[in-house]
Amino acid sequence: MSMTSFAPLMFAGLIIIMLIGFPVAFSLGALGLASGFYAIQMGWFPASFMGNLPLNLFGILSNDLLLAIPFFTLMGAILEKCGLAEDLLESMSQLFGPRRGGLGYSVIVVGFILGAITGTVAGQVIAMAMIALPIMMRHGYDMRYATGVLAASGTITQLVPPSLVLVVMADQLGRSVGDMYKGAWGPSILQVLIFLAYTFVLTRLRPNALPGIPLEARTASGWALWKQCLRGIIPSAVLIFAVLGSMGGLPGITTAICTPTEAGAMGAAGAFALAALHRRLSWTLVRDAMTGTMRITAMVVFILIGSRVFSLVFQGVDGGIWIEHLLSNLPGGQTGFLIVVNIFIFILAFFLDFFEIAFIILPMLGPVAEKMGIDLIWFGVLLCVNMQTSFMHPPFGFALFYLRGISDTLFKGGVLPRRVESRDIYLGAIPFVILQLVLVVVVIFVPQTVTVFLDKPLVYDLDKVEMPAVSDEMDAGEAAATEDVLKGLGPAAEPEPAR
Repeated sequence: MSMTSFAPLMFAGLIIIMLIGFPVAFSLGALGLASGFYAIQMGWFPASFMGNLPLNLFGILSNDLLLAIPFFTLMGAILEKCGLAEDLLESMSQLFGPRRGGLGYSVIVVGFILGAITGTVAGQVIAMAMIALPIMMRHGYDMRYATGVLAASGTITQLVPPSLVLVVMADQLGRSVGDMYKGAWGPSILQVLIFLAYTFVLTRLRPNALPGIPLEARTASGWALWKQCLRGIIPSAVLIFAVLGSMGGLPGITTAICTPTEAGAMGAAGAFALAALHRRLSWTLVRDAMTGTMRITAMVVFILIGSRVFSLVFQGVDGGIWIEHLLSNLPGGQTGFLIVVNIFIFILAFFLDFFEIAFIILPMLGPVAEKMGIDLIWFGVLLCVNMQTSFMHPPFGFALFYLRGISDTLFKGGVLPRRVESRDIYLGAIPFVILQLVLVVVVIFVPQTVTVFLDKPLVYDLDKVEMPAVSDEMDAGEAAATEDVLKGLGPAAEPEPAR
């Protein structure tokens, strides 16, 4: 076997072990080590090449940017568990509910707001389903739309800053987290508008499927209702603007005064303050939030270590060159490359978590995209839009699993009048997966949806550069000063001998 044919076999082995179902971090590291020992036996690289592995792993653990992950995770966990989602959805549903499709609008808008606050799909889907699903069923909402919009609104959190996926993308692509956040604002707002437009169209085509709730069902109205809504929105908006603005992650802000790690620490402290403001800060909440943060952080670090072991050996057998030749010769240039890559990511997302895709696949694709002249901020945000679908794929989407579990719990507790069928959950997810793919197509062919909020690079026209003219005439004072300087530099100015 030659080294040129071993790289494709390693890649095929990578796909197989990820589909088997074993923990990816450990199976990926085992595949990398086994392939490395085989490559040494074949003489493709010396044994000393594997000595780079400890240095690579130490480089991962000493990466300050990855410290932002536990801080943002803790921030989201605190806000998720303090009941903020329930308060927002309750007030928004009363505000928009009497309108046709109003509960759907409320779920989408609250999903966007919570996406910028909590950043956790599981907590978002479960919290909104507990509040909105019983009301939707009680007032005769179409079950497939209800389950679909609840699952889809939870996945928005993967795209809306300060998403953890965008932090990982920025690290893997070697770009600024603030720029990645700025680039994500356009597609995330566009995603919300697409969902709202779909809901509006359904209210016109099938008005009985998305009815408005009676005004009598309101528990508040007028200024009291608006006050209830603003009480949940304003403190959260202040926290998000402070966190994102300090790291240059908002459109129009060109200067970052904090690193992502410092901004994440500030966000975590702000989350504790918000929980205390809502009078829900307790030791139980803090312990649960820290436990969840520990689990997610450990998972991310171990996946990153396993992927680094594999990528070191893969690059050692010229796997990067094989990937570059494979993808750079596709028909259609940049557009053909982006279409093929997104189809590949869409298929992988049926089986893999977004962290696994970002750590394992992205380092292989990023260098090829950069050599083809593709802006890596655009490329990273595009893949993040695509990876939203990993939570919505029937029948493997995690958001669908969360919705299945909470609906069964609510039915057994007597909250729901009837059981939610799995068929309704899966069929309800399909239209929203299609809408997410529509956004992928839009971002591919209209890159300005990402780049519109990015800082414009300074461009200098060398043909218009003017150099100031230097006069040959000097006054007497300048001439005398120049003569004194030259005398000081002449042979007479000998340095003193060293003592």
